[in-house]
Amino acid sequence: MKKVTIALDGFSSTGKSTVAKRLARELGYVYVDTGAMYRAVTLYALRKGYIGETEKNVKALIDDLPQLKLSFQVNFDSNQSEIHLNGENVEGEIRNLRVSNKVSKIAAIQEVRQKLVEQQQKMGLEKGIVMDGRDIGTVVFPEAELKVFMTASPEHRAQRRYKELLERGEDITYEAVLKNVQERDYIDSNREISPLRKAEDAIEFDNSNLSLEEQFQAIYKLALEKIEA
Repeated sequence: MKKVTIALDGFSSTGKSTVAKRLARELGYVYVDTGAMYRAVTLYALRKGYIGETEKNVKALIDDLPQLKLSFQVNFDSNQSEIHLNGENVEGEIRNLRVSNKVSKIAAIQEVRQKLVEQQQKMGLEKGIVMDGRDIGTVVFPEAELKVFMTASPEHRAQRRYKELLERGEDITYEAVLKNVQERDYIDSNREISPLRKAEDAIEFDNSNLSLEEQFQAIYKLALEKIEA
C-alpha cells in the first residue's frame, strides 16, 4: 500500500491534533503536531523573559534559535508522542492559557517559522506522515495528497477548549477562552508570514456539530480514498 502525506490545517481548537493523532495511529503513519513546536518555542521565550505582557524581545529570541532543540518522543505510558524542549518533556506546560495567549505572536516571527518549517519538511521526506497546523497544506507540504481545512464557530471551539482546561485544573472563565480564540484567529489569519488560509485544493471540513468519532470516520475515509487511488 502506498504512503501519502496528509495535511490538516485550520483554526485553533478545531480538534486537528485529536483527529490527526488517531489517524496516524490507524494508518501506521508518523504524527507531527506543529502547533506543539510553536508552543514550545513560546514557552522558551516566556521562560527567558523574551516575551512579556506588552512586548517581546525578538532579536534575543532569534539569536537563541540555534540553541533550541525540539524533538518528539513516545510516552510509553500513554502511547502518545510528546514534545521535548532541550531534552525536557514540556507537553503539559505548553497547553496552558499563558502559552496560548502568546503563541500566535511568536509564530508570526519569520525566523521562527523558517526554522520550524525546515524541520517539518525534513520529517516528511519519506511520506507516511500526518501533520497538523496552520500552513501545512500551503507552505510545508503544498504537494500533499490529502489536505483538509478544519473549521468550526468560535463559540464551539471556545467551549471545547474551556472544557479541556477545566479538566486540567486551570482556573479560567469561558469568556477568557473565547477572547483568546478570537484573538488567535485574527492574528493567525492576518500575519504577513504564512497566514492561515485554506489551500485551493483543500477540503473544507466544518465540525461544529460533529462528535469526535464522526469527525474521525469522515477524514479516515478521505485518507483511505487517497491511499487506494
